[in-house]
Amino acid sequence: MSDMLNDNTVIRSIYDEIVEFIKGFRDANGVYKYREQIETLKIREAKSITVDHNDLALYNQDIITRLAEEPSTVLREFSSAVYDVLKESDARYADSIRDELTVRISNYPYQVKMRDIDADLIGMLISTSGMVVRASEVKPFISRYYYRCVNGHDGYISRIDYQKGRRKGSSSGGGSNSSKKGEGEERDKDERRGEGALTCKKCGAEIGVDVEKSKFSNIQMIRLQELPEDLPPGQLPYHIDVMLMHDLVDNARPGDRIILTGIVDVERDLESSRMDVPLFRIRIEGNNIEFLASRDGAKDASARSDGRFIISDEDEREIKRIASSPDVYDLLISSFAPHIYGHEIIKEAILLQIVGSPQRELEDATKLRGDINILLVGDPGTAKSELLKYAARIAPRGLYTSGRGSTAAGLTAAVIRDKSGMMMLEAGAVVLGDQGLVCIDELDKMRAEDRSALHEVMEQQTCSVAKGGIVATLNARTSILAAANPILGKYDPYRNITENVNLPIPLLTRFDLIFAIRDEPSKEGDANLARHILGIHRRIGYEHLPPIPIDLLRKYLAYAKRFNPLLSKEAEDRIFEYYMQMRANASPDAITITARQLEALIRLATARARLMLRNTVTAEDAERAIYIFNVMLNKVGIDVKTGKVDLGVLHGMPSSERSKMQLFLDVFNALSGKDQNPVEEQALVTELAKTGKFTEDEAREWIRKANAQGIIYEVRQGFYKRA
Repeated sequence: MSDMLNDNTVIRSIYDEIVEFIKGFRDANGVYKYREQIETLKIREAKSITVDHNDLALYNQDIITRLAEEPSTVLREFSSAVYDVLKESDARYADSIRDELTVRISNYPYQVKMRDIDADLIGMLISTSGMVVRASEVKPFISRYYYRCVNGHDGYISRIDYQKGRRKGSSSGGGSNSSKKGEGEERDKDERRGEGALTCKKCGAEIGVDVEKSKFSNIQMIRLQELPEDLPPGQLPYHIDVMLMHDLVDNARPGDRIILTGIVDVERDLESSRMDVPLFRIRIEGNNIEFLASRDGAKDASARSDGRFIISDEDEREIKRIASSPDVYDLLISSFAPHIYGHEIIKEAILLQIVGSPQRELEDATKLRGDINILLVGDPGTAKSELLKYAARIAPRGLYTSGRGSTAAGLTAAVIRDKSGMMMLEAGAVVLGDQGLVCIDELDKMRAEDRSALHEVMEQQTCSVAKGGIVATLNARTSILAAANPILGKYDPYRNITENVNLPIPLLTRFDLIFAIRDEPSKEGDANLARHILGIHRRIGYEHLPPIPIDLLRKYLAYAKRFNPLLSKEAEDRIFEYYMQMRANASPDAITITARQLEALIRLATARARLMLRNTVTAEDAERAIYIFNVMLNKVGIDVKTGKVDLGVLHGMPSSERSKMQLFLDVFNALSGKDQNPVEEQALVTELAKTGKFTEDEAREWIRKANAQGIIYEVRQGFYKRA
């Protein structure tokens, strides 16, 4: 009895200290911070307040100590204190939210790595960071049962409180016999049999749940996984399930990077319970969620969070100093992947891609894509994979994956059924990389049906899922940096891009920039490359340190993404002039530039202004975007048959081949006649050669090509008909 009195005294003491803190704490401006939060609960239609741990540390160390030792008790007393304070100003609203009134702790300093959460932490309040990879549907959870006898005996109502999913309370009014069974094995059997095992004391009839008087709360399970940058090499990522209740439900979605504060708890492992093995699984009862990507603002007054980087005021001053340098653009390019020799134009393009252009939204909710997509096609050993891995490492939010080990569900999203029976939405790479960069190596090695999942992502920047009764459209506002190998092993300069790489035409046209990387022998270039590689291995480091250290470069790129540049009149005129000039140079059949490339030019120019930390796109930015675009055109946009610029090569067939295909079909139709008779191969070859546009060998090649494409088919040996 004395121990119980002492416990009640201690709890009462903590309660009084909490009330004093809530009523008496003032911020730096002299405002009663938490009293104001409580008074505005009804206006905000909120059911929780957030208490900053830093404020508690300044005001009362005793509460801090007790919070670390007995978080459940202290948080319960916090809720009671908030309820009592709210009741003084609005008793009706206080009573209506009493069961869901929660106090959330922010800026909790006891941060634990996810792989360090073990049995020693059970019952403790901790904070851990991770990425939400799975979220269940929201379901109602019964937090307070009311039972009534099925024979309608008035007054025989039992109230049983549930906390953390376990039955806790007792009967009121004598309706249920469950309260007399204790916490032993017999009680567990009763619960497993369900509520049908409970009977009325007065008449012995079964009692049922009174749904109208029972209290329900929303509940959701999410899965938190280690951040990719926190993963030790060669290790599988750890994950932990989190239970969210009340207003935390549906707050964090797949792809969000969060700092979770919660109490470590355990639940019985379903598999082991069937085998009578006393094994449990660790889970966290969520108390508060803070977003790493600055969704809820800065973590404190002197620092702001951009992705996974904290940019302090000192970092900001250093970034602005670099940006004010006259050769800042060259410094940035030379600081990107300094271990890779050459490829300056590709490094520049990837830097622009990481920074990107802001997404624009029109008044009618139409969204204009701001992310830049780049494809690298080239010879083996030209550092394509290294460029991709470095870009994923340096981007504020970057993911790397290989096409060989990726499926459509792994790239986009999957719907799965959890052990509990709840349908869960599991995010893939492009959803997890939302507002970041996703690098896909070996794109040509992916299966065609898996690769087709990227079409919607690259143009609409969404990922639509309709599986298992879940119909959802997830954001996938990500830039795609992909690499592919040529079909024949080495890039053939005498073949067009579509003949060099095994990728579908619709996917190729969605890339803003395509670079062909060729390994061409050159005495001077080979010597410089060899010296560069040998020097790195000899020194185990760089001969000249990069102008901007990698950590500062990461922060620079994250800081640059805050800017929202708009086109100046000069930049607009320059891009307009270039577009009209290219359209004027086009022949009736050739395509030199389309509206899709015009938007790509705008994105590149805007990204360059962002990289220079400007809010205005200048004519210089437009000129550089045009230069990068021309470099691409001169590599992959030229029809190798005519030597002229023709973007038709990206659309499957340049104008020279389109005109030949039309001539081929005209000759074939003339020989076939109205009755569509079979055409002999030799006769077709002779007629095509007479036109002067084909040699006999070319004519036979075109017959084989048309047959392979299904335009014609062979009815018997040496004779063809139109399909």
